[in-house]
Amino acid sequence: MNTNTKYLKLFIFLFLLNSITLILYFTSHPDLFHRRHHHHRQPPSTTTHTHLLNLTNKPWPILPSYLPWHLTPNTPFRSCEAYFGHGFTRRIDILKPTPDSPGKEIIDQTQHGWFRCFYSETLRSSVCEGGRVRMHPEKIKMSSGGEELESVIGRSEDEELPEFEFGAFDIEVGAKARGRKMASEGFLNEFVQRRAIERHTMRDLINSVRLVGADEFQCSEWIEEPTLLITRFEYANLFHTITDWYSAYVSSRVTGLPNRPQLVFVDGHCMTQLEETWKAVFSGLRYAKNFSGPVCFRHAILSPLGYETAMFRGLSENIDCYGASAHDLWQKPDNKKTARISEFGEMIRSAFSLPLHPQHHASKSGPRYHNVLFVRREDYLAHPRHAGKVQSRLSNEQEVFDSLKNWSTNHTECKVNLVNGLFGHMSMKEQVRAIQDASVIVGAHGAGLTHIVSATPETEILEIVSSEYRRPHFELISKWKGLKYHPIYLGGSHASPSVVIGKLRDILKNIGC
Repeated sequence: MNTNTKYLKLFIFLFLLNSITLILYFTSHPDLFHRRHHHHRQPPSTTTHTHLLNLTNKPWPILPSYLPWHLTPNTPFRSCEAYFGHGFTRRIDILKPTPDSPGKEIIDQTQHGWFRCFYSETLRSSVCEGGRVRMHPEKIKMSSGGEELESVIGRSEDEELPEFEFGAFDIEVGAKARGRKMASEGFLNEFVQRRAIERHTMRDLINSVRLVGADEFQCSEWIEEPTLLITRFEYANLFHTITDWYSAYVSSRVTGLPNRPQLVFVDGHCMTQLEETWKAVFSGLRYAKNFSGPVCFRHAILSPLGYETAMFRGLSENIDCYGASAHDLWQKPDNKKTARISEFGEMIRSAFSLPLHPQHHASKSGPRYHNVLFVRREDYLAHPRHAGKVQSRLSNEQEVFDSLKNWSTNHTECKVNLVNGLFGHMSMKEQVRAIQDASVIVGAHGAGLTHIVSATPETEILEIVSSEYRRPHFELISKWKGLKYHPIYLGGSHASPSVVIGKLRDILKNIGC
């Protein structure tokens, strides 16, 4: 079978899967499909703006590593799919709509809103979603968010994280339930567990939800598109932000969204460069405090905190999973293997319109060549409490880079192009492109290496690990993605350039250079 025929069959298969997903979404959310018949429930005098469902939302791209996200109740406990994919197999309906607003313990026969969660026994966290949800920005205590970094220097983190008054969020229900809290303490303790998270903002948000009657449910703005409500922690750190991106992506798939959702940041953090990827991957972005009055969501989704993802949990518990191709797993499922990290990395590359089948190991005009990306650590101002200086994990980084540069220039077996990965001076798209184009990624332990989620399957990782930072982040991501990982363990923070060159030479030799 030639390559073009293979890709055509893959395209048709994934197109059919996406079509089935669209049908399943509207059959499981018929209140959204029939929303135009219920516009009389929205008082026209109080609705000043209306966004139309999915007219502005980006479609899901066709991804080579995509596998269906159907709810499978028998997903094995602590399997790789339970950790990285759809392990949210227990559905809990807090509010079930009435027959005229179908979808989900019925409180009375006139309610219009609904709310449910999907709980993962493996991750001990929930993806939740609701309909006809209203947010009151003035009842959320936090800074405005979205400011230029330089204008908020010195602002404390407590000012940026949300504190919710009771009624900061509410859901429209029947008259008999009005004023009541939606979720009990018992529900929260079982399905939105605080565990070691001191400030669990998703739990606090759900705890603030009040039930109101239709006569009280007035909105200054309606958001018709499915919308993720996100609170970020350590928002200027790439590793922690990637756990947030992953959680948002998984939540979108678990709830069967037919297109990429809108985002609302329910936090008061200032802007960072990382917003470029948030905006690329998803359909739109606003800050909660940027709304001028009560805003209503036809369909709101709450994703677990980044701390609750497998990528973070794996730092403290053994997640014995290995990366494999989606093609192999489709033909022969294996509970010890996953393609979900590769799927997610392709989602990021596709969001930036980068090719998903790059050919970067061969040159039409000359001999084979290989990009070696050296991910550098450089000083930059990350957030209002940051001094602008990064901790050095490789004390002679410049010496190592210069030595590699001289060696690569004189390397005759094949062409080696050493790329200076100064990510602080590159856009997010340029960073992801550099990762995608690399045959080998070299770097000292640091958040920038988390970009390896977007590396191609043949890429190899060479991490220089100082004695003070022997942490498993990138060894684990490499394993879960199926990348070959090579560590150089240092006695301190100084690396011998000849040792690094020797290790890189061996890697290149093994890939045909």
